[in-house]
Amino acid sequence: MRRLINLSFMVIAAITAFTSCKKDERTLDLNVHPVSVLGAPADQASISLQPATGASMVFTWNATQAADGDMVLYEVAFDKADGDFSKPVYKALSDGGGVQAQATVTQKDLNKIASLAGIQSSSTGKIKWTVLASKATNVVAGSASHTLQITRPAGFAVLPTALYITGTATEAGDDVTKAIALKQTSDGVFELYTSLKPGTYQLTDKQSASGTKYYLDANGIIQQGNSTTTVTAATQPYRLSYDFSVATSSIVGIQSLGLYVSAYATETGQLSYIGNGTWEAAKIPVTFYQFSWGRDDRYKFILHTAKGLEYYGSENVNNDPPAGKPADYFYLLPVTNDQWNNTYKFPPAADTHNVKVDVYFQAGGPYTHTATAFN
Repeated sequence: MRRLINLSFMVIAAITAFTSCKKDERTLDLNVHPVSVLGAPADQASISLQPATGASMVFTWNATQAADGDMVLYEVAFDKADGDFSKPVYKALSDGGGVQAQATVTQKDLNKIASLAGIQSSSTGKIKWTVLASKATNVVAGSASHTLQITRPAGFAVLPTALYITGTATEAGDDVTKAIALKQTSDGVFELYTSLKPGTYQLTDKQSASGTKYYLDANGIIQQGNSTTTVTAATQPYRLSYDFSVATSSIVGIQSLGLYVSAYATETGQLSYIGNGTWEAAKIPVTFYQFSWGRDDRYKFILHTAKGLEYYGSENVNNDPPAGKPADYFYLLPVTNDQWNNTYKFPPAADTHNVKVDVYFQAGGPYTHTATAFN
Protein backbone atom coordinates (compact mmCIF):
# COMPACT_ATOMS: atom_id res chain seq x y z
CA MET A 1 0.00 0.00 0.00
CA ARG A 2 2.78 2.37 0.95
CA ARG A 3 4.54 1.55 -2.34
CA LEU A 4 1.37 2.41 -4.28
CA ILE A 5 1.02 5.75 -2.52
CA ASN A 6 4.67 6.67 -3.30
CA LEU A 7 4.18 5.75 -6.94
CA SER A 8 1.08 7.96 -7.12
CA PHE A 9 3.03 10.92 -5.75
CA MET A 10 5.77 10.40 -8.37
CA VAL A 11 3.22 10.36 -11.21
CA ILE A 12 1.56 13.53 -9.93
CA ALA A 13 4.97 15.27 -9.62
CA ALA A 14 5.93 14.31 -13.16
CA ILE A 15 2.61 15.61 -14.53
CA THR A 16 3.06 18.86 -12.60
CA ALA A 17 6.63 19.34 -13.92
CA PHE A 18 5.53 18.67 -17.49
CA THR A 19 2.65 21.13 -17.15
CA SER A 20 5.02 23.78 -15.75
CA CYS A 21 7.40 23.31 -18.66
CA LYS A 22 4.58 23.70 -21.11
CA LYS A 23 3.58 26.98 -19.45
CA ASP A 24 7.22 28.32 -19.68
CA GLU A 25 7.54 27.69 -23.41
CA ARG A 26 7.60 30.84 -25.57
CA THR A 27 8.56 31.76 -29.12
CA LEU A 28 12.06 33.29 -29.36
CA ASP A 29 11.77 36.87 -30.64
CA LEU A 30 14.69 37.64 -32.95
CA ASN A 31 13.58 41.15 -33.91
CA VAL A 32 16.24 43.83 -33.48
CA HIS A 33 15.92 47.57 -33.87
CA PRO A 34 18.49 48.98 -36.34
CA VAL A 35 21.15 51.38 -35.12
CA SER A 36 19.88 54.79 -36.22
CA VAL A 37 22.39 57.24 -34.74
CA LEU A 38 26.13 57.14 -35.40
CA GLY A 39 28.64 59.17 -33.41
CA ALA A 40 32.35 59.37 -34.16
CA PRO A 41 33.97 59.72 -36.55
CA ALA A 42 31.56 62.31 -37.87
CA ASP A 43 30.15 62.08 -41.37
CA GLN A 44 32.66 63.27 -44.01
CA ALA A 45 35.51 63.23 -41.48
CA SER A 46 39.05 62.98 -42.88
CA ILE A 47 42.00 60.99 -41.59
CA SER A 48 45.56 60.73 -42.82
CA LEU A 49 46.70 57.27 -41.80
CA GLN A 50 49.98 56.61 -40.01
CA PRO A 51 49.79 52.86 -39.32
CA ALA A 52 53.39 52.62 -38.12
CA THR A 53 52.51 54.68 -35.01
CA GLY A 54 50.17 51.96 -33.75
CA ALA A 55 47.35 54.50 -33.41
CA SER A 56 43.66 53.52 -33.45
CA MET A 57 40.31 55.17 -34.21
CA VAL A 58 37.20 54.65 -32.08
CA PHE A 59 33.84 54.27 -33.87
CA THR A 60 30.80 55.06 -31.71
CA TRP A 61 26.99 54.87 -32.02
CA ASN A 62 23.83 54.99 -29.91
CA ALA A 63 22.98 51.58 -28.48
CA THR A 64 19.84 49.85 -29.71
CA GLN A 65 17.92 46.87 -28.34
CA ALA A 66 16.14 43.70 -29.30
CA ALA A 67 12.34 43.75 -29.36
CA ASP A 68 12.22 41.61 -26.20
CA GLY A 69 14.95 43.60 -24.45
CA ASP A 70 17.62 40.88 -24.75
CA MET A 71 21.29 41.60 -25.43
CA VAL A 72 22.35 42.79 -28.91
CA LEU A 73 25.72 42.18 -30.56
CA TYR A 74 27.37 44.77 -32.81
CA GLU A 75 29.76 44.82 -35.76
CA VAL A 76 31.01 47.84 -37.70
CA ALA A 77 30.67 47.20 -41.44
CA PHE A 78 32.84 49.01 -43.98
CA ASP A 79 32.12 49.31 -47.68
CA LYS A 80 33.15 51.19 -50.79
CA ALA A 81 31.83 54.71 -51.15
CA ASP A 82 29.07 53.49 -53.51
CA GLY A 83 28.42 50.22 -51.66
CA ASP A 84 25.17 49.23 -49.97
CA PHE A 85 26.66 46.99 -47.23
CA SER A 86 25.15 43.85 -48.79
CA LYS A 87 28.73 42.63 -49.23
CA PRO A 88 30.90 44.84 -46.98
CA VAL A 89 34.64 44.76 -47.64
CA TYR A 90 35.38 44.36 -43.93
CA LYS A 91 33.61 43.86 -40.60
CA ALA A 92 34.96 44.55 -37.11
CA LEU A 93 33.40 43.25 -33.89
CA SER A 94 32.63 45.95 -31.36
CA ASP A 95 34.60 46.25 -28.11
CA GLY A 96 33.85 43.95 -25.20
CA GLY A 97 33.40 40.94 -27.46
CA GLY A 98 30.65 42.64 -29.47
CA VAL A 99 28.45 44.06 -26.69
CA GLN A 100 29.71 47.64 -26.41
CA ALA A 101 28.38 50.49 -28.54
CA GLN A 102 31.85 51.31 -29.82
CA ALA A 103 34.61 49.62 -31.78
CA THR A 104 38.33 50.37 -31.63
CA VAL A 105 39.91 49.87 -35.07
CA THR A 106 43.66 50.20 -35.58
CA GLN A 107 45.04 52.42 -38.33
CA LYS A 108 46.76 49.30 -39.64
CA ASP A 109 43.34 47.71 -40.18
CA LEU A 110 41.93 50.95 -41.61
CA ASN A 111 44.79 50.93 -44.11
CA LYS A 112 43.80 47.39 -45.07
CA ILE A 113 40.12 48.40 -45.31
CA ALA A 114 40.97 51.35 -47.57
CA SER A 115 42.99 49.03 -49.79
CA LEU A 116 40.10 46.54 -49.99
CA ALA A 117 37.84 49.44 -50.96
CA GLY A 118 40.10 50.28 -53.90
CA ILE A 119 42.07 53.22 -52.47
CA GLN A 120 45.67 53.00 -53.67
CA SER A 121 48.72 53.70 -51.49
CA SER A 122 49.76 57.38 -51.36
CA SER A 123 46.20 58.26 -52.43
CA THR A 124 43.01 59.66 -50.93
CA GLY A 125 39.55 58.12 -51.24
CA LYS A 126 36.31 57.50 -49.37
CA ILE A 127 34.75 54.56 -47.58
CA LYS A 128 31.39 54.19 -45.79
CA TRP A 129 30.62 52.62 -42.44
CA THR A 130 27.52 51.56 -40.57
CA VAL A 131 26.71 49.26 -37.65
CA LEU A 132 25.19 45.80 -37.87
CA ALA A 133 23.05 44.79 -34.88
CA SER A 134 22.24 41.14 -34.39
CA LYS A 135 20.43 38.65 -32.19
CA ALA A 136 21.09 35.01 -32.89
CA THR A 137 20.83 34.57 -36.66
CA ASN A 138 19.06 37.86 -37.36
CA VAL A 139 21.42 40.63 -38.52
CA VAL A 140 20.05 44.12 -39.14
CA ALA A 141 22.02 46.84 -40.94
CA GLY A 142 21.97 50.30 -39.45
CA SER A 143 19.59 52.87 -40.88
CA ALA A 144 22.39 55.46 -40.84
CA SER A 145 25.86 55.47 -42.39
CA HIS A 146 28.81 57.83 -42.37
CA THR A 147 31.41 58.53 -45.03
CA LEU A 148 35.09 58.64 -44.03
CA GLN A 149 37.76 60.18 -46.24
CA ILE A 150 41.06 58.33 -45.90
CA THR A 151 44.53 59.27 -47.09
CA ARG A 152 46.75 56.21 -47.28
CA PRO A 153 50.53 56.35 -46.81
CA ALA A 154 52.99 54.79 -49.17
CA GLY A 155 53.29 51.09 -48.50
CA PHE A 156 51.26 47.94 -48.63
CA ALA A 157 48.16 47.34 -46.54
CA VAL A 158 48.68 43.57 -46.68
CA LEU A 159 52.31 42.85 -45.84
CA PRO A 160 54.10 39.76 -47.15
CA THR A 161 55.02 37.25 -44.47
CA ALA A 162 57.89 35.79 -46.53
CA LEU A 163 60.11 37.25 -49.23
CA TYR A 164 62.52 35.79 -51.79
CA ILE A 165 64.80 37.20 -54.48
CA THR A 166 65.25 35.61 -57.90
CA GLY A 167 66.75 36.59 -61.25
CA THR A 168 69.87 36.60 -63.36
CA ALA A 169 71.50 39.19 -61.07
CA THR A 170 71.28 36.91 -58.01
CA GLU A 171 73.47 34.14 -56.62
CA ALA A 172 70.77 31.52 -57.32
CA GLY A 173 69.87 32.55 -60.87
CA ASP A 174 66.40 32.96 -62.35
CA ASP A 175 64.87 29.60 -61.33
CA VAL A 176 62.17 30.83 -58.94
CA THR A 177 62.06 27.46 -57.14
CA LYS A 178 65.62 28.21 -56.00
CA ALA A 179 64.92 31.82 -55.04
CA ILE A 180 66.89 33.04 -52.00
CA ALA A 181 64.95 33.66 -48.80
CA LEU A 182 65.33 37.00 -47.01
CA LYS A 183 65.40 37.39 -43.23
CA GLN A 184 62.26 38.96 -41.74
CA THR A 185 63.33 41.44 -39.06
CA SER A 186 59.83 42.76 -38.22
CA ASP A 187 56.37 42.86 -39.77
CA GLY A 188 56.80 43.62 -43.47
CA VAL A 189 60.55 44.32 -43.12
CA PHE A 190 63.13 42.03 -44.75
CA GLU A 191 66.92 41.96 -45.06
CA LEU A 192 69.51 39.95 -46.96
CA TYR A 193 73.31 39.92 -47.20
CA THR A 194 74.13 38.65 -50.67
CA SER A 195 75.98 39.55 -53.84
CA LEU A 196 74.46 40.99 -57.00
CA LYS A 197 75.94 40.98 -60.50
CA PRO A 198 74.85 42.68 -63.75
CA GLY A 199 71.39 41.43 -64.66
CA THR A 200 67.83 41.70 -63.34
CA TYR A 201 65.94 40.48 -60.30
CA GLN A 202 62.45 40.30 -58.80
CA LEU A 203 61.13 39.95 -55.29
CA THR A 204 58.39 37.39 -54.64
CA ASP A 205 56.49 36.03 -51.65
CA LYS A 206 56.68 32.42 -52.87
CA GLN A 207 59.27 30.13 -54.45
CA SER A 208 56.88 29.47 -57.31
CA ALA A 209 55.44 31.17 -60.37
CA SER A 210 52.21 31.85 -58.44
CA GLY A 211 53.89 34.20 -55.97
CA THR A 212 53.10 37.91 -55.77
CA LYS A 213 55.90 39.80 -57.54
CA TYR A 214 57.55 43.08 -56.60
CA TYR A 215 60.19 45.35 -58.09
CA LEU A 216 61.84 48.72 -57.39
CA ASP A 217 60.96 51.78 -59.45
CA ALA A 218 63.49 54.45 -60.45
CA ASN A 219 63.23 56.03 -56.98
CA GLY A 220 63.77 52.77 -55.10
CA ILE A 221 60.09 52.53 -54.12
CA ILE A 222 58.68 49.00 -53.92
CA GLN A 223 55.99 48.37 -56.52
CA GLN A 224 53.84 45.31 -57.09
CA GLY A 225 53.95 43.84 -60.59
CA ASN A 226 55.88 41.67 -63.02
CA SER A 227 58.55 44.25 -63.91
CA THR A 228 62.16 43.62 -62.86
CA THR A 229 64.90 45.60 -61.14
CA THR A 230 68.07 46.05 -63.19
CA VAL A 231 71.62 45.82 -61.81
CA THR A 232 74.40 47.39 -63.89
CA ALA A 233 77.24 47.63 -61.33
CA ALA A 234 80.04 45.07 -61.11
CA THR A 235 79.55 42.03 -58.87
CA GLN A 236 79.66 43.03 -55.20
CA PRO A 237 78.16 41.97 -51.87
CA TYR A 238 75.25 44.08 -50.61
CA ARG A 239 72.87 44.42 -47.73
CA LEU A 240 69.39 44.53 -49.25
CA SER A 241 66.62 45.97 -47.05
CA TYR A 242 62.93 46.27 -47.91
CA ASP A 243 60.20 47.81 -45.74
CA PHE A 244 56.78 47.03 -47.22
CA SER A 245 54.93 49.04 -44.58
CA VAL A 246 56.27 52.22 -46.22
CA ALA A 247 57.33 50.69 -49.59
CA THR A 248 60.96 51.78 -49.22
CA SER A 249 64.22 49.99 -50.00
CA SER A 250 67.88 50.34 -49.02
CA ILE A 251 70.63 48.81 -51.16
CA VAL A 252 73.98 49.23 -49.38
CA GLY A 253 77.22 48.06 -50.97
CA ILE A 254 79.66 46.23 -48.69
CA GLN A 255 83.31 46.94 -49.33
CA SER A 256 85.01 44.74 -46.74
CA LEU A 257 84.74 43.06 -43.35
CA GLY A 258 87.62 43.33 -40.89
CA LEU A 259 88.61 41.58 -37.68
CA TYR A 260 89.16 44.33 -35.09
CA VAL A 261 91.51 43.49 -32.19
CA SER A 262 90.79 45.81 -29.26
CA ALA A 263 94.22 46.06 -27.65
CA TYR A 264 95.80 47.10 -30.95
CA ALA A 265 92.81 49.33 -31.86
CA THR A 266 93.06 48.21 -35.46
CA GLU A 267 91.94 45.56 -37.93
CA THR A 268 94.44 42.72 -37.98
CA GLY A 269 92.83 40.78 -40.82
CA GLN A 270 90.23 40.93 -43.58
CA LEU A 271 87.54 38.42 -44.44
CA SER A 272 86.49 37.64 -48.02
CA TYR A 273 82.93 37.18 -49.19
CA ILE A 274 82.41 33.58 -50.37
CA GLY A 275 78.65 33.60 -51.07
CA ASN A 276 75.44 32.75 -49.21
CA GLY A 277 75.88 35.65 -46.78
CA THR A 278 79.21 34.25 -45.55
CA TRP A 279 82.60 35.94 -45.10
CA GLU A 280 85.72 33.92 -44.39
CA ALA A 281 89.38 34.39 -43.45
CA ALA A 282 91.25 31.10 -43.68
CA LYS A 283 94.28 32.30 -41.70
CA ILE A 284 94.78 35.37 -39.53
CA PRO A 285 97.86 35.48 -37.21
CA VAL A 286 96.91 36.47 -33.66
CA THR A 287 99.13 37.59 -30.78
CA PHE A 288 97.51 38.74 -27.55
CA TYR A 289 98.71 42.16 -26.33
CA GLN A 290 100.81 42.17 -23.17
CA PHE A 291 99.61 44.56 -20.48
CA SER A 292 101.04 44.80 -16.96
CA TRP A 293 98.04 42.86 -15.67
CA GLY A 294 98.13 40.17 -18.36
CA ARG A 295 97.53 39.43 -22.05
CA ASP A 296 94.46 40.91 -23.75
CA ASP A 297 92.36 38.73 -26.09
CA ARG A 298 89.35 40.87 -27.09
CA TYR A 299 87.97 41.38 -30.62
CA LYS A 300 84.92 42.33 -32.68
CA PHE A 301 84.23 43.18 -36.36
CA ILE A 302 84.06 46.25 -38.59
CA LEU A 303 81.84 46.21 -41.67
CA HIS A 304 82.92 48.74 -44.30
CA THR A 305 79.91 49.92 -46.32
CA ALA A 306 79.20 52.59 -48.88
CA LYS A 307 77.49 54.52 -46.05
CA GLY A 308 80.35 54.23 -43.55
CA LEU A 309 81.71 51.91 -40.86
CA GLU A 310 79.47 49.60 -38.84
CA TYR A 311 80.68 47.71 -35.76
CA TYR A 312 79.39 44.23 -34.89
CA GLY A 313 80.00 42.50 -31.60
CA SER A 314 78.46 40.86 -28.55
CA GLU A 315 75.28 41.87 -26.75
CA ASN A 316 77.33 41.57 -23.53
CA VAL A 317 79.41 44.57 -22.54
CA ASN A 318 82.00 42.25 -20.96
CA ASN A 319 82.67 38.63 -21.88
CA ASP A 320 84.55 35.62 -20.53
CA PRO A 321 86.60 33.28 -22.73
CA PRO A 322 84.42 31.26 -25.14
CA ALA A 323 85.00 27.72 -23.82
CA GLY A 324 81.73 26.08 -22.84
CA LYS A 325 79.62 29.07 -23.82
CA PRO A 326 76.22 28.63 -25.56
CA ALA A 327 75.65 29.49 -29.22
CA ASP A 328 74.39 33.00 -28.45
CA TYR A 329 77.87 33.96 -27.14
CA PHE A 330 78.92 34.23 -30.80
CA TYR A 331 75.85 36.11 -32.10
CA LEU A 332 76.62 39.33 -34.01
CA LEU A 333 74.74 42.52 -33.18
CA PRO A 334 75.29 46.17 -34.14
CA VAL A 335 77.42 47.78 -31.40
CA THR A 336 79.34 51.01 -30.83
CA ASN A 337 82.91 51.75 -31.85
CA ASP A 338 84.04 51.59 -28.21
CA GLN A 339 87.51 50.03 -28.14
CA TRP A 340 86.80 47.56 -25.32
CA ASN A 341 83.08 47.03 -24.83
CA ASN A 342 80.82 44.46 -26.55
CA THR A 343 83.79 42.37 -27.62
CA TYR A 344 84.39 38.61 -27.74
CA LYS A 345 87.47 36.78 -26.49
CA PHE A 346 89.66 34.51 -28.57
CA PRO A 347 90.17 30.94 -27.37
CA PRO A 348 93.42 30.80 -25.31
CA ALA A 349 95.02 28.57 -27.97
CA ALA A 350 94.90 31.46 -30.45
CA ASP A 351 97.73 33.36 -28.72
CA THR A 352 100.78 33.47 -31.07
CA HIS A 353 98.96 31.17 -33.48
CA ASN A 354 96.51 31.48 -36.36
CA VAL A 355 92.72 31.65 -36.36
CA LYS A 356 90.21 30.74 -39.04
CA VAL A 357 87.30 33.18 -38.86
CA ASP A 358 83.89 32.76 -40.47
CA VAL A 359 81.06 35.30 -40.29
CA TYR A 360 77.51 34.28 -41.18
CA PHE A 361 75.03 37.01 -42.10
CA GLN A 362 72.49 34.43 -43.21
CA ALA A 363 68.70 34.62 -43.35
CA GLY A 364 68.13 31.22 -41.76
CA GLY A 365 68.99 32.22 -38.20
CA PRO A 366 70.80 34.72 -35.95
CA TYR A 367 73.85 36.43 -37.42
CA THR A 368 76.86 34.69 -35.88
CA HIS A 369 80.54 33.75 -36.30
CA THR A 370 83.25 31.26 -35.43
CA ALA A 371 86.93 31.80 -34.54
CA THR A 372 88.99 28.61 -34.55
CA ALA A 373 92.64 28.50 -33.48
CA PHE A 374 95.23 26.30 -35.21
CA ASN A 375 99.02 26.14 -35.60
